[in-house]
Amino acid sequence: MGLSQGLDATFLGVLGLLIGSFLNVVIYRLPVMLEARWKAECADMQGQPIPVAERFNLMVPRSRCQSCGHTLSWFENIPVLSYVVLRGRCRHCQAPVSLRYPLIELATGALFFFCGWHWGLNATALIWCGFAAALLALAMIDWDTTLLPDDITLPLLWAGLMAAALGLSGVVLPDAVWGAVGGYMSLWLVYWAFKLATGKEGMGFGDFKLFAALGAWFGWQALIPIILMASVIGAIVGIAMKFSSALREGGYIPFGPFLAGAGLTAMLLGPQAILRVVGL
Repeated sequence: MGLSQGLDATFLGVLGLLIGSFLNVVIYRLPVMLEARWKAECADMQGQPIPVAERFNLMVPRSRCQSCGHTLSWFENIPVLSYVVLRGRCRHCQAPVSLRYPLIELATGALFFFCGWHWGLNATALIWCGFAAALLALAMIDWDTTLLPDDITLPLLWAGLMAAALGLSGVVLPDAVWGAVGGYMSLWLVYWAFKLATGKEGMGFGDFKLFAALGAWFGWQALIPIILMASVIGAIVGIAMKFSSALREGGYIPFGPFLAGAGLTAMLLGPQAILRVVGL
């Protein structure tokens, strides 16, 4: 690694730590915001008064301890470092803080570092940083809530098409368009086939949109490698959770995190390398 390449990667890695801290906010708050929006819409359709709630969005209120409500100071919000210095506990009430927060910050920093090392400090690296951040957020939100918000999946889809149109993703626009179409339609057909056969819903519409977004970023040629990787990861995790009695009530696990994991694998290794990983 040359000096310039190392500096580019380090700069984006540090930026990734900061973005990772913000992703923790998005992962927790966006589902709460969506639920409040849906409740307000339901109340409005039923002609009921819409309850006035505390202002709550991605910026307001400031981050707080979920145990005691202590508002975090700036020095309690430094990515990773604050967690280490405070030994993973709230400074005010000593309640434990989830290890997931610094892990997401570190994961985001590592992915941004890779983008800087692989592409340098340029527009291509930045769009792939955005891609990685969106997939991390979607994976964690879906794991927690079984939701894949349109607020992230649809911008991710359009960003993939625009990146192809601008020549930034390495995919030509026709391949990106057909990748989006093929990604959505393939899972849509699987959904309806399963529902007609069993009377149950095997996946949500958010999975269609996420797979469409991955098709837009990598092209239609990558759809089979990505879905194979997602299925393999999902099967391994599902079997491990079953033997450890960690499955949720109903015995289901969301598919979105595995699609996101396959998308990140495709970014790191390339779609064709996925076929080699799964032995094809």
